[in-house]
Amino acid sequence: MIQIASPILPPATLGMLGGGQLGRFFVLAAHEMGYQVWVLDPDPASPAGKAADRHLCVAYDDQAALDEIASQCAAVTTEFENVPAATLKYLARSVPVRPNADAVAICQNRVAEKTFLRDNGIPHAAFASIERLEDLRTVEAALFPGILKVARFGYDGKGQARVANREEAMAAFQAFNNEACVLEQMLKLDYEVSVVLARDEHGACKCFPVAENQHARGILDISVAPARASVCQRDSAQEIAERLAEKLGYIGTLGVEFFVSRGELYVNEMAPRPHNSGHYTVDACVTSQYEQQVRALCGLPLGDARAHSAAVMVNLLGDAWFDEAGNCREPDWARLFAVPGLKLHLYGKHEARPGRKMGHYTVIDADPQKAFDAAMAVRAALGIKDE
Repeated sequence: MIQIASPILPPATLGMLGGGQLGRFFVLAAHEMGYQVWVLDPDPASPAGKAADRHLCVAYDDQAALDEIASQCAAVTTEFENVPAATLKYLARSVPVRPNADAVAICQNRVAEKTFLRDNGIPHAAFASIERLEDLRTVEAALFPGILKVARFGYDGKGQARVANREEAMAAFQAFNNEACVLEQMLKLDYEVSVVLARDEHGACKCFPVAENQHARGILDISVAPARASVCQRDSAQEIAERLAEKLGYIGTLGVEFFVSRGELYVNEMAPRPHNSGHYTVDACVTSQYEQQVRALCGLPLGDARAHSAAVMVNLLGDAWFDEAGNCREPDWARLFAVPGLKLHLYGKHEARPGRKMGHYTVIDADPQKAFDAAMAVRAALGIKDE
């Protein structure tokens, strides 16, 4: 692994693997700090690619493109955990890559992730690795009711099925084309929270305020920061997240999702990148999660992660672009711009589709309840319905 001898300073060129909205925010943060950014993503309409100084529109394993990135970029990061770990390892022979391939590989695979949590004494739901149908015939009955999740490439509720018993689990496994899965015991859920943190090469950690999250159809709907949880729970969540980052040898921005069940914290999953629930940091914190990603990548001191306002973030899915008759039209943005404490962020995606993340807005206020009430009023005005 290539180490950074001294901080990488502007106007150096940074490499970003992945071209979604998280990468776009990274590009914008890096540009504000004076860096140039190259994005590698196979999508010609990549939101990050549109904002980058150069978009390499090729596959993640295109060796010619990787060689060019290695020779022209001072350091490389990712916004997408499913970039092949082999790509990260290949680049790491020539250029600093943060986070490292081993950490990303653990987060890429639910079996590896759950095993990592178990082996490091991190609280998590009981689980079993399911490699073949026969595994479900012998799995402990205590794991039901449970959730069967594909080990790779599942996100935003995709590749998951709630299963009440062994028979339902076997049917779901076959519906997933017999792909490797984990079966997790379903917890009685109080609510969900997440911690976004940044960790530098010296092991220093900065946690952002804990966010409380609500999901709809498996996709994040609303994040409230600070979370409406006890101080003890918030402190414990940050301590566990910092311990995970240390065990991973992590450098960069990391998201850790938690279930709170009967007052106890359980890690759900880790994201080796900025996190959707950390969008609020752009508008409510001294330093955003994306600027922290730039700082950790370049060997700069981490910024202040303190929040200067309470915040409520609402995801804008493509559904908001369709009226009740199914006609596509632009939402009434004037309603949003009329709210003084509201910040709108659209991702520049070329086509609205139901369930697709098109943007988000964040309402900030000194009073958490006022921020929440204003965010919910706008959400209702846009026709976003509770599930």
